[in-house]
Amino acid sequence: MTYPDTLMPTPLAALYGDGVVEWMDVFGFAIPVTWGDPEAEYDAIRNHVAAIEFSMLLKYDVTGPGAADCVNRVFSRDVTAMKPGRVAYGVVVDVDGHMIDDCTVFYHSPERVMVMGANSRLGEDLTASAGPGVLVRECRADHAQISVQGPKSRALLQDLTAHDLSNMALPYYDFRTGVTIAGISMQISRLGFTGELGYELLLPVARTPELWTALTTAGQKHGLKPVGGAALMMARIEAGLIMGGLEYDHTSTPWECRMGWAVDLAKPEFQGRTALAASKGSAKKTVASIVFPEGADGLDGAEITVKGSLAGVVSMAIPSPALGGKMLALGRIDTTHASEGTVVSAAGHLGSVVKIPVHDPDRRRTRG
Repeated sequence: MTYPDTLMPTPLAALYGDGVVEWMDVFGFAIPVTWGDPEAEYDAIRNHVAAIEFSMLLKYDVTGPGAADCVNRVFSRDVTAMKPGRVAYGVVVDVDGHMIDDCTVFYHSPERVMVMGANSRLGEDLTASAGPGVLVRECRADHAQISVQGPKSRALLQDLTAHDLSNMALPYYDFRTGVTIAGISMQISRLGFTGELGYELLLPVARTPELWTALTTAGQKHGLKPVGGAALMMARIEAGLIMGGLEYDHTSTPWECRMGWAVDLAKPEFQGRTALAASKGSAKKTVASIVFPEGADGLDGAEITVKGSLAGVVSMAIPSPALGGKMLALGRIDTTHASEGTVVSAAGHLGSVVKIPVHDPDRRRTRG
């Protein structure tokens, strides 16, 4: 099944062939939902290695004298304290302290920083923050972005490069540029959206077919599978990872979507800092993991009640292999009802709040 002609192709879309059985619209791009067996794709993430495309994410290259200061005036964490080759995950909020996006910042130097996210408002705010000589350029069209995730991801990529990909040489939340993989110079970072050991590759669009051939060929002995949105959602919900439009929206503060840890109020100033300082400690909502019986349906978007009173809403629910097939949801819920063990009801099903995340609670696998 080729991608729908009503959607834009990503660099990988034409390379998937006819194996994709369902597509979805992500920012106007055609992204695979599944190759027909989401459970097998999930198994690749957790036990072997998976290739997942993220080329549709926005990428802002901020360059020129004061580039780091430009990003620092918008981003919630202290960019100026970063070292070259480090990545910071954090948030951008509006002047009222409400979420615009959760995003990643790649620090190259004081004169070059890249920001990746999902909301075009990022570009508007970065441009407004840019001083003389600073250029903010959206460069998504220049790059393919492929995430290689799973316990065998390092072994697979190490087969394709002479660069040292060990945990010592490339720690979690580090990136390197000019790394040659399968004969292609690219950026590699230790990141992911699965709760597993993983890497993200950023390379010129024109070299995508070469890399895809190399990955799929070398990946055979490692159990590589291309993975779509269905299995990715299973993994990210088990790992307790949030998404814009689901676990937060434009009315949410970072304190309400488990991103408060990424707000550095020690910074003298950044967009929304005053509002965030005022709202700290007053969050009435949070994000929680909730387990429902196997086969429970109608959960997505359902109201959450506790003893008959409205307490929140389910953002997304999936059958969780980590829980033996029980339904696992992330939900936006009143902080007063977010304690582990609280019994809730949604779509006619009883569930209970559990510790977040249910997969790898200490997040050791991502750092391994």
